[in-house]
Amino acid sequence: MARFQRSTVPRLLYTLYSTKAAPSSSPSPTASLLLGNFEVRYFSAGSAARAKDDKEPWWKESMERLRNIGISAHIDSGKTTLTERVLYYTGRIHEIHEVRGKDGVGAKMDSMDLEREKGITIQSAATYCTWKDYQINIIDTPGHVDFTIEVERALRVLDGAILVLCSVGGVQSQSITVDRQMRRYEVPRLAFINKLDRMGADPWKVLNQARSKLRHHAAAVQVPIGLEENFKGLVDLVQQKAYYFHGSSGEKVVTEEVPADMEAIVAEKRRELIEMVSEVDDKLAEAFLNDEPISPADLEEAVRRATIARKFVPVFMGSAFKNKGVQPLLDGVLSYLPCPVEVSNYALDQTKNEEKVMLPGTPDGPLVALAFKLEEGRFGQLTYLRVYEGVVRKGDFIINVNTGKKIKVPRLVRMHSNEMEDIQEAHAGQIVAVFGVDCASGDTFTNGSVKYTMTSMNVPEPVMSLAVQPVSKDAGGQFSKALNRFQREDPTFRVGLDAESGQTIISGMGELHLDIYVERIRREYKVDATVGKPRVNFRETITQRAEFDYLHKKQSGGQGQYGRVCGYVEPLTPGSPVKFEFENMIVGQAIPSNFIPAIEKGFREAANSGSLIGHPVENIRIVITDGASHAVDSSELAFKLAAIYAFRQCYSAARPVILEPIMLVELKLPAEFQGTVAGDINKRKGVIVGNDQDGDDSIITANVPLNNMFGYSTALRSMTQGKGEFTMEYKEHLPVSQDVQMQLVNNYKADKAAE
Repeated sequence: MARFQRSTVPRLLYTLYSTKAAPSSSPSPTASLLLGNFEVRYFSAGSAARAKDDKEPWWKESMERLRNIGISAHIDSGKTTLTERVLYYTGRIHEIHEVRGKDGVGAKMDSMDLEREKGITIQSAATYCTWKDYQINIIDTPGHVDFTIEVERALRVLDGAILVLCSVGGVQSQSITVDRQMRRYEVPRLAFINKLDRMGADPWKVLNQARSKLRHHAAAVQVPIGLEENFKGLVDLVQQKAYYFHGSSGEKVVTEEVPADMEAIVAEKRRELIEMVSEVDDKLAEAFLNDEPISPADLEEAVRRATIARKFVPVFMGSAFKNKGVQPLLDGVLSYLPCPVEVSNYALDQTKNEEKVMLPGTPDGPLVALAFKLEEGRFGQLTYLRVYEGVVRKGDFIINVNTGKKIKVPRLVRMHSNEMEDIQEAHAGQIVAVFGVDCASGDTFTNGSVKYTMTSMNVPEPVMSLAVQPVSKDAGGQFSKALNRFQREDPTFRVGLDAESGQTIISGMGELHLDIYVERIRREYKVDATVGKPRVNFRETITQRAEFDYLHKKQSGGQGQYGRVCGYVEPLTPGSPVKFEFENMIVGQAIPSNFIPAIEKGFREAANSGSLIGHPVENIRIVITDGASHAVDSSELAFKLAAIYAFRQCYSAARPVILEPIMLVELKLPAEFQGTVAGDINKRKGVIVGNDQDGDDSIITANVPLNNMFGYSTALRSMTQGKGEFTMEYKEHLPVSQDVQMQLVNNYKADKAAE
């Protein structure tokens, strides 16, 4: 039976048949109409109902032919290059451009000028393509740890992912971070070992690293034919066929038998693959233990089951730059990664005290969609939506569960990098964008019949701040417009005002992150900004319990102010989920209960700036045990002020310390410079926690205070003759040493005195 299948008209799926073959089981139509090669049949109500019962739901086939995948990896592993090839082979683009293109065009997914100049991805970009009648939605994500939120929110809404690993660099620091994010959002994944054409390529070393460093239960599903400049093609271990890639851009895939000289290694690697999969798949294990021959179809099904259950990671190989191995990887996405219905997605029911609800993920249910990314476009705010259930149509009214607002969907589009295509409706499993909908990143939309919210994303805290101000006074409006826009788009980018100096402070995930935003303000809003010295986000905390008993009493003409608070502050237990805890343990009505919120507000306000260096105080628990009030003079303001002064009074007795952000730094450098670099890390008060050899290179892992890492890239280049590279990411806040604390406090006091 040839059936017309197109996801844009799913509701006609069981009434539109090819004239070449009619379905045997269909009821007899009451009328029919010919449309080209297709016949539309009209059924009477009774027969249509019977037909519907006989068949699967209208959406089943279109859902099974849908994949939502993300491509993530360490910096420079070839994510964008791989996406470019995927778009070319699926016919979405008609010529290939390189990331740092000499032709000045740049890769399709790097649509920002800055991305093309620097040759890095800054924003994740969405696109879709069709491969063998399957629709694939792809999100290409950045590799730099500074843009980690882009990876977080992409993985939050995807059903599967491709982890790209470099065959020379292997598993690097950012590969580990990305893998951890995939684990957090329970995303099934394939690994793709890229750059097999490069000198020193060793896919088996990378596979072993994936097993040891990422703890992947992984095995290769392909074996390369030749390596480095002799890399010619691949042998598929499941189908036992060899693939060669011919044509100017590798678009012709030629299938041949396995080369005779490779039969032994292919048999060995296939057996290893079967062993690894049978450890986690009972059905295959049974056949393997009984020594039954395992057909390609059986093995493929077993790999699919194990991958979707997140118990196994199939490893593909190739060279995206040399156009080899991309088409089999696309086949692998269809064969091994789940369709939207095969993934468990949970929502929280707001009417039942945030009870977890499993979403079946079908278009038949009530609409549930998550806004996972915002972008300010030429035509207003563009909101990326992942539809988890139901159907959203242009012109529909939808409700933002987080704010309770009812909104009309004015325009619905599918994204292809920075281009859009208007569509009328989108059903569950699709990733689309809507215009003119006012919301925040992480809001959930429904059609009003349910009150579900999707669980939010993990947003890391910013670790670094800069003071910025526009050069010319007239540019203030555009400047604040730019900052507001970036803050809405990127949850890790924060804007604040320094109360003392009156400067605008921007905070983010690192030097590159903030540099990019300052550059974008200059380019996109034509505002030149001056940037102050980078400032580290220190924190303060207390190390012991201290009592307070403070009476705030002020008498002036008319009503005075009176409020007394007693209690104690103490450090929170390590690993506590909150940073500030307030508890009211007053017995009786020493302080009327309507003043308690004002007292908590006062303590929270006081904790915003500690007296050591004026940074926020965290990990504290405040307990009030007693107090006093006055029938006339007590007010919310009086108690709030009493709380602020009580906090300041007892703070120094609680032995406060300063906490500084510690960064996990991974360095890769030629072994001969190891001594010099290690000495320099010690000078920067860093602690070396790991040292591995990788060929001629040394890989050093260290925990170093962020305050001592400014300008490190220049220092590292000069120490290693330009051959060293490093990545760093935030690890934790730890107390500073006594001498550093003294120095920071003295600097703070000197600055205050100078003002």
